Amino acid sequence: MSDTELEPKLHSYPGSCHCGRVQFEVDSPDNPEIEDCNCSICSKSGYLHLIVPGQRFRLLKGEDELSCYTFNAKVAKHYFCRHCGVKPFYIPRSNPDGVDVNVRCLDIAPANMKIVPFDGQNWEANAASLAHKSKL
Repeated sequence: MSDTELEPKLHSYPGSCHCGRVQFEVDSPDNPEIEDCNCSICSKSGYLHLIVPGQRFRLLKGEDELSCYTFNAKVAKHYFCRHCGVKPFYIPRSNPDGVDVNVRCLDIAPANMKIVPFDGQNWEANAASLAHKSKL
């Protein structure tokens, strides 16, 4: 079997912030594992995590409309639309070479996604389990 036969078939999913000033596309298989994190920022914002390699994310519109928020270690870059306040994606501390897309900001979510709990309240003990998600 060749490497390409082992690769999952990817589909392009468009998404945006609430007001539409920020638009993007992400390539994902139809059956990704999506993390539902219980840390303070994710639980308060209702974020569902689709982590992909950076090459599978394209910002189509609105780079100038984004504001960036960092906290704690200042490694994660949380991007928000400066108009509507929605956080459609960010660069995660666990995967600085990838992009973490909020599934709730996709126009259509992957058909067979599997939502799994992630214990972000104990991030240091669990972050390594996400490292493979930004690798091709």
